[in-house]
Amino acid sequence: MKYEEKQLTSECVYDGKIMTVQRDEVELATGKKSFREVVRHSGGVVILALKDKDTILMVKQFRYPIAQTVLEVPAGKLEKGENPDDAAKRELEEETGYRAGKWTSLGYINTSPGFCDEKLYLYKAENLTYAGEHPDEGEIISAIEMKIPEVNEKIKTGEINDAKTLCAILRGLNL
Repeated sequence: MKYEEKQLTSECVYDGKIMTVQRDEVELATGKKSFREVVRHSGGVVILALKDKDTILMVKQFRYPIAQTVLEVPAGKLEKGENPDDAAKRELEEETGYRAGKWTSLGYINTSPGFCDEKLYLYKAENLTYAGEHPDEGEIISAIEMKIPEVNEKIKTGEINDAKTLCAILRGLNL
């Protein structure tokens, strides 16, 4: 069975600072027509930063869309045209103050492919040295060191439920 859909028309319905939204008319594999609303996003990076073999650097920050303070691994948006490797290094230092001597790619994830093209590149950062944090303007964030068993427990209890964090930990620690 064929699953592909062919774009017939596309209309930009919103063009914002971090995303655009388009409404596309598509032809389904069956020949019928339908519509798709698609969020276009430049993507981002997610960093599993290991201070040592037993300690993960986490960050705590308020996430406005869900109106909650969230415990997650360092992460950030790709600037247009920015290389993900460079973005990961920039974000780790901005959010935690650390630089890594060793970087490992953990692949990427599609966050919500039913309506969004956002791709997050996952990394493991090791051999960390402190250089001084400098968060983005308007970003209120705290870096926290946590032992892996504590992180695991917070995952089990639902205190850590950020999808990108769970994916980075799963891929980086093979839990």
